[in-house]
Amino acid sequence: MKTMKLILATTIVALTAASCCSKSNAPKALVLYYSLTGNTKAVAEEIANHLGADIEEIVCVNPYDTNFQACIQRCMQEREQGVIPDIQPVKADLSQYDVIFIGYPVWFGTYAPPIDKYLLTEDLSGKKIVPFCTFGSGGLESSTADLEAEEPFAKILPGYGVRAARMDAMPKEVEQFLIAGGFIKGDYTPLADFPEQHEVSAEEADIFDAAVNGYPMIHARATTVASRALPNGTEYLFTAEDLPREDKPDMPPAGKMQVYVTVANGQAPVFTKVIR
Repeated sequence: MKTMKLILATTIVALTAASCCSKSNAPKALVLYYSLTGNTKAVAEEIANHLGADIEEIVCVNPYDTNFQACIQRCMQEREQGVIPDIQPVKADLSQYDVIFIGYPVWFGTYAPPIDKYLLTEDLSGKKIVPFCTFGSGGLESSTADLEAEEPFAKILPGYGVRAARMDAMPKEVEQFLIAGGFIKGDYTPLADFPEQHEVSAEEADIFDAAVNGYPMIHARATTVASRALPNGTEYLFTAEDLPREDKPDMPPAGKMQVYVTVANGQAPVFTKVIR
């Protein structure tokens, strides 16, 4: 009987140790974000809920105005003067985390200034960083490149971005993004690569025009395109070139751009991001 009890006790200790070891070896994530209008906050909370991760907001000492024009004007002045706004101290102890999700709105093609301040005050060397962002037309790729330049000793993983006009699609996209990245389990079918582009047809040009119609920052003509199947429709990758603006004749064209357009089954075309 004593022998049996000893074996049982030893087994329990071993299982407990294995369980503790397993938990300690599991990557621990922190979701850290700056949000002005609430869109980036919504993405951050969606990610944190899926992961069961800790979450913290980066807060400006002198908050930006939520009025678009006032915010842009202040940001332009700060950029011209080389000013980076102060932020309140972040409470999270980074030594406790293996993966850090960093979220932000895209301003002027990169992460908003409060993120810049955070990166200047914290050492993220050796960390795995997952960027996520919200934007008007695009900026995930350019802001990720800036993040890689700012944190050369961190490992920057593929990120997620969503247009503010497409927040209703965000929850499902975040789930698929986390599955694809191996952060959570679930069904995920990788998309095929886009084939070689070809000259746009009249029908494809109409799809492009319908997708960007009404968006003031895109005044362009599609030249070439490639498409691939989605589980619920078709995704197009257009190459387009800026056209002269009648309302601003002195403004030089910005050149070529890539515009991603999704046409879900039975839905109107919508562009998902622009890469300039």
